[in-house]
Formats: sequence, C-alpha cells, structure tokens
Amino acid sequence: MNQRQPIYTVAMTGASGAIYGVRLVHTLLKRGVKVHFLMSGAAWQVFEQELELDISDKEACLQALFPEGDLHVHGLQNFSAPVASGSYRNDGMVVVPCSMGTLSKIANGNSGSLLERSADVALKEGRKLVIVPRETPLHAIHLGNMKAAAEAGANIIPAMPGFYHNPKTLDDLVDFVVGKILDRLDVDHELFTRWGDD
Repeated sequence: MNQRQPIYTVAMTGASGAIYGVRLVHTLLKRGVKVHFLMSGAAWQVFEQELELDISDKEACLQALFPEGDLHVHGLQNFSAPVASGSYRNDGMVVVPCSMGTLSKIANGNSGSLLERSADVALKEGRKLVIVPRETPLHAIHLGNMKAAAEAGANIIPAMPGFYHNPKTLDDLVDFVVGKILDRLDVDHELFTRWGDD
C-alpha cells in the first residue's frame, strides 16, 4: 500500500517576515509535500517591500519563487477550494507570518476568508494549526488572542530565533524559526544544529 503524500496549507499575511513563509514553502516542496498556498492582499505588499519582488504579475512572481513542487494557490474568496472543507484530508496548516488582525479572526472563529476558514477547519478537525505571530511590542488583546487560539488547539510559535546554535547569517536565523515550525509538523529537516548535537 502506497504511503499518502503529506499535505499542508501555508498561509501568509501582511505581517513583517515574509521570508519565513517563503523558506517554509520551499522546504516543504523540496520534501515532496503537497502545499495549498494562501496569501492575503497585504502579504503581496510585504513581498514587494521586504523581498523586493515585482508583484505586477502575481502568477509569474510565484512561479519564479517556487518553480518546482506540488503547489496549489487559492484566492481568499475561493470557498470551493479543498482546504475549505473538513472532509478534505489535510495534515495541518501554518500561518506564517501571522498578523495580529488575522490572529484575532482565527481566535474568535471569524471565517470571512478562505485563510480564516482553513484555520477554523484545522481547529475543528483537531489537525495541527501553527500560528507564527510577528509583532512587537504586544498588548493585552494580542496576548489574549494568542491564549484563546492556543486553548482552541493552535500551536503558537513566535518568530523568535534562538542563538545557542551560533548563527552566522540572516539565513541561519530564518532557518531556526522555520525548523521549529517543521518540528511541530513532524517534518524532518536539518535547518539548524540542535542543542546537544555534536
């Protein structure tokens, strides 16, 4: 009997830190994972500003970023996408980076877009939902929404790189956070040296 291909949804919002989402998608595709990909309108603006990408042709932009792999891109109002339904077999979802606005909607069950609906499906079906918030400083509402999401079953992995692996480059810092996400998804990787490893 053939083993089923792993399937994950990756969503990117307008929070700073687009490089985390791009690195995660690259890594998943390289490992043969099927990726359903969602981007908010603000995420495209971050692509343009932080990654200095030409977003005038969004399809060409994504093709240049992810030329190989099993990538399925869905519009945020496409509620006929497979990931909108709990009956679709899916191993989980990552929102990276996650804005405080998106976090609030997820924490409060507000499914006004496919991104929020997919997160809601992950929670209601007991699947992995990893939220990677990227904001500082945090006020009480932000913290309360993280707590509510965690109590509903989400995993909160803030974009906080560690330094015990002696990072030398920006890529090392990004890989640390992406590696932590992959650990939570049970996807093997060698993106950083683990504590205690020689």
